[in-house]
Amino acid sequence: MNCKRQRDDSENAEKGKKLKKREERAELSPLLEDEDVKRGVKEAWSQRAQYSHGGLELDCHPFPHCIIRNFIQSDSFTENLQRELLDLNFHEKSNDLYKFNQSDDLKKRKEPHITGLRAGLFGRFRSWLGEVLGIELEPTVDISCAKYQYTDVLLCHDDELEGRRVAFILYLVPPWESSDGGTLDLFSTDDHFQPHSVVKSLVPSWNTLVLFEVSPISFHQVAEVLSEDKCRLSLSGWFHGPSLERPPRHIEPPFPRSPHLPRDETLLLEWLNPLYLDVDYQSQVQQEFEDSSEIQLKNFLKEEKFKEVSEALRSTDFQWTKQGPPNRRCYEVASLESFPQCVSACWELLCSEAFFLLLSNFTGLRLHYLSPSDEDREEEKDQEYEEEREATGSSGYTPSANKNNKEPSTPVCVGELRRWAHGDYTLLHDGDSSRAEYALDLLLTLSCPDWQTEFGGFTSYVANEEDEELLMVYPEENSLALVYRDKETLKFVKHINHRSSTLPIGDSCRRAVYDFSFVYYE
Repeated sequence: MNCKRQRDDSENAEKGKKLKKREERAELSPLLEDEDVKRGVKEAWSQRAQYSHGGLELDCHPFPHCIIRNFIQSDSFTENLQRELLDLNFHEKSNDLYKFNQSDDLKKRKEPHITGLRAGLFGRFRSWLGEVLGIELEPTVDISCAKYQYTDVLLCHDDELEGRRVAFILYLVPPWESSDGGTLDLFSTDDHFQPHSVVKSLVPSWNTLVLFEVSPISFHQVAEVLSEDKCRLSLSGWFHGPSLERPPRHIEPPFPRSPHLPRDETLLLEWLNPLYLDVDYQSQVQQEFEDSSEIQLKNFLKEEKFKEVSEALRSTDFQWTKQGPPNRRCYEVASLESFPQCVSACWELLCSEAFFLLLSNFTGLRLHYLSPSDEDREEEKDQEYEEEREATGSSGYTPSANKNNKEPSTPVCVGELRRWAHGDYTLLHDGDSSRAEYALDLLLTLSCPDWQTEFGGFTSYVANEEDEELLMVYPEENSLALVYRDKETLKFVKHINHRSSTLPIGDSCRRAVYDFSFVYYE
């Protein structure tokens, strides 16, 4: 009996050792044990003031955020934690908002240092943070690891999602400079609670924890990583609790739409490749478009016209205006008043009555009163069936009753002349799907010297609320892209990364894409 009890005790002790091996205790900064520091942080946070003590800094501009240097006391713990994280499986994440590599959720990982840090963050540190904020933070564990390398980025967003109250990032990076990119950029906001501009950039540093309050104005981004040999490794997540009240969502006014300009086919003859004015070829284009809802027409403008416009874009002093806010878009638009004559003529071409009719011939859409309507097609179908019935003596078909005298709507369009360069993009937005319409998108790329797909800058079409990418349209000089989208299809322009500016053009390293972007509505 004694021998068996000793053996059982020995086995239990061995099990205890194995259990202990699963977690290494993370000793956090001694500042968190200092009651004076806790009171100082709590008071400053509540009053939206500044506070600093040793390696801890609190600033409430542009929104409350706190930096704690040397967050983990033990160097060996931090180094082992880094090794465990780098051994994880990472998955490439890429959409309109970001491009980086992320681990699986760390909630149930068993590695000893990951387990120890998780316990420290969501145990002792969560209690400290709850006391500072004066709220009850939930025990929800929400944490993952991210690797940002060359050209990786996370664009402007506010982190707001039901239950998120405080965001945190723990950096495990090599010596880092602002020139390496990858800074945590904080945005100021305007009167509509929309992000305006970067007012503070936090450079990552080893064993430093940054946390901030998630709110309607907590707009931030991870700037693109510019270093080709450094890895920006971090642990990040959220502490959950009662969300802050959100003001009514700001709704942007729609862009004004215009009917066609009264210009005849003379404009088409002057500007377009004769191939696209051939009636038989137009029928061929329409057949292909109706099969796939998209088409790309290469060498669309006459070569001499294309060169004239391209040269004017690069040499003329246009009035360019940056478009925002940065949680929706970042690119430049030219003022119509600053167009030189040849660019103005090209604009008129795309707005002309003759071009609306040409688009109808290309797509089968009713963008001109001369193009056949659905009712016309039904009548044609009825007539065919009637002729067949008379020929066969059949009486089984009933002609379509869908004949109404509804006034046809007036086709309209809206357009921009855009300039794209390193750092530009557009983003999908929560309100996009509710305002989506059936529409024909037109993209005429005028200048994109030596553009490569790895630069970004392509237009991506996606299904609403799905990750599925339906179509990508890449910049291609003198190519006209037409895409018909329904209410369930959204689009964005992928962030243009640093690779686009690494090859000099003439005396400049600024590589820009110019395009006309139009949307036509039946």
